[in-house]
Amino acid sequence: MAEDVKKETLGFQTEVKQLLDLMIHSLYSNREIFVRELISNASDACDKLRFEALSDDALFEGDAELNVHVDFDAENKTITFTDNGIGMTREEVISHIGTIAKSGTKEFFNSISGDEKKDSQLIGQFGVGFYSSFIVAESVTLTTRKAGASEDEGIRWESEGVGEYTLETVKRKQRGTEIVLHLREDALEFLNGYELRQVIRRYSDHLNLPIIMIKESTGEDEEGEEAKEIEYETVNAAKALWTRSKSDITDEEYNELYKHIGHDYDDPMSKVHSQVEGNLEYTTLFYIPNRAPFDMWDRNQKHGIKLYVRRVFIMDDAEQLLPPYLRFVRGIVDTNDLPLNVSREILQHNKVIETIKSASVKKILGMVGKLAKGDAYDKFWKEFGTVLKEGLIDDDKNKDKIAKLLRFATTHDDSEDQKVSLDEYVSRMQEDQKGIYYVVGENHATVKNSPHLEVFRKKGIEVLLLTDHVDEWMVNHLTEFDGKELQSVTKGELDLGDQENEEEQKKTEEKTGEFKDVLERLEKLLDAKIKEVRVTNRLTTSPACLVAGDQDMEANLQRILEASGQTIPTAKRVLEVNPEHPILQRLKEEKDDARFEDWGRILFDQALLSEGGKLEDPAGFVHRLNEMFVEISK
Repeated sequence: MAEDVKKETLGFQTEVKQLLDLMIHSLYSNREIFVRELISNASDACDKLRFEALSDDALFEGDAELNVHVDFDAENKTITFTDNGIGMTREEVISHIGTIAKSGTKEFFNSISGDEKKDSQLIGQFGVGFYSSFIVAESVTLTTRKAGASEDEGIRWESEGVGEYTLETVKRKQRGTEIVLHLREDALEFLNGYELRQVIRRYSDHLNLPIIMIKESTGEDEEGEEAKEIEYETVNAAKALWTRSKSDITDEEYNELYKHIGHDYDDPMSKVHSQVEGNLEYTTLFYIPNRAPFDMWDRNQKHGIKLYVRRVFIMDDAEQLLPPYLRFVRGIVDTNDLPLNVSREILQHNKVIETIKSASVKKILGMVGKLAKGDAYDKFWKEFGTVLKEGLIDDDKNKDKIAKLLRFATTHDDSEDQKVSLDEYVSRMQEDQKGIYYVVGENHATVKNSPHLEVFRKKGIEVLLLTDHVDEWMVNHLTEFDGKELQSVTKGELDLGDQENEEEQKKTEEKTGEFKDVLERLEKLLDAKIKEVRVTNRLTTSPACLVAGDQDMEANLQRILEASGQTIPTAKRVLEVNPEHPILQRLKEEKDDARFEDWGRILFDQALLSEGGKLEDPAGFVHRLNEMFVEISK
């Protein structure tokens, strides 16, 4: 009961104190952002009530007409936002207002750039929209009651934004939330009906929810005295934007809807809006953001797509509507062919959803394909390319389409920029080249300077340079393109087919016989580390390299898995040596077993280092190398 709960004063979480200080003292540009954020929160509260009431219509408490009221009082210098949505309990007020228990908070502070306008618009993206109130308010009073709770379970929250807030239980007849902003002296321009209407229409016209203000009409009574009639009017369109004809929607309206559903301040990079009629009736509106969401790398994070049934909001972040590799996409799906009480569990194996999902993926990949034809694709790829590569793993049905959208760095210009498509690569293949060659490594410098590439550079054969972690898994699923097999330059015996002439093959065989004793001595010395030692023609300037077997795991993948805590059995690899190199010539003549052992171990360690590996005994390597330097200098 209200009388049993005393009014209490509580302190803000440390992050909230920092945030409030930033709002009050720093973010003055584009201050109208608070209108957008508070109305957006009110809209979400109404959507949540509509959804909860599908299974319990008593939550409407006899009033199913959901709306948001915006009022201002010039005399008392206040603006009031009132919704009749889901409302909050005492615990929810403490959780949502007194603390920020969201990972986005840290990223919010890390994203602050010093550009006031951009910084102020970051607010909604990181889930801290309510605090934008303090950009214009010297104090804020929030009163709320959870739908379905009794009238004496209302909660009042008050704060001046300087480190603490008060909380008390009050009587509240109406469900939902009322927020009263007591404006600062330098923010009184918002106490203007015309100004408020303009801001609301700019940011909230797309909302499928009426935003209501007092309509001020002036007339004269029979005695000639001015009389004011108080009427209410809806100041936004209050119609779901995506249901309108595409020709009737401006780019600005599309962009504002994106900013609302994407919690972003930038315009989107691209969009695709489709209305489907026939056996199934549904509308989709998808956006590609201009930059990667801060949590994009979390595959388990629910992302981006809102589901509506017959314009009724059902759920946020409906992960069943798009595969994980498209988690950067934001948008809306609205269908007439699902029950209003649909649950996530029902969606999991629903044929309607599967049909919509399949068509949506094609639409989005088509949108990406259009981007790929223009200059904007470089930016798209830098932001989302690594995630798109996951599609080769997630979506076998669309693997060919995705493969055409991929971009890579290659030895064509050694640039770190991933700009080369597989179609471009194939168009530059040499006449008798049968495969698409690639090398995978930890970073660009490692793969660009890999000794495995030496013969390819010599023969002018282009090689893909792969450095993203997902590349190790990607190449296991992208085994061929345009009839050309993808081949790792670090696995198996090098077979360049017609690129390797008979003379070179014969020379390799001769050198194998000539260095037979060296190969046997090295195999005996390094028996615990390698499978075999063989002569190769893949090296031109390096003395040796390590090669995995055709069916063995790449060394880089093994390092990635071990770094993640997995125990991976180590497969011995082949040490390939360059018989033309002075070190091998020296080993051929070396009779002293101790010196041969030192040179042999240095040879192996160099091969391991050149591919980005770590030495088991770095000190031993340095000692042996120093001994060699001393000996050579004598």
